[in-house]
Amino acid sequence: MPTNANNQMDSGNLKVIEDQLNYELLMNKKYSTYAEYCTDTELKSLCQQSAQTHKQHYNDLFNYLNSH
Repeated sequence: MPTNANNQMDSGNLKVIEDQLNYELLMNKKYSTYAEYCTDTELKSLCQQSAQTHKQHYNDLFNYLNSH
């Protein structure tokens, strides 16, 4: 990702990461909610795994953002 001399991202790149963070947070919340409503154990487990995956993506992006 291109950065300027101060190792800071430009506003366009920050916007992309902000949008992706919001998307990952939303997907985590949706899958967590879906898991609460599931009665089928396999489907519930799949929703919980998906929620955890999106939470990890969020955390990875957040940590990346904080490192720049």
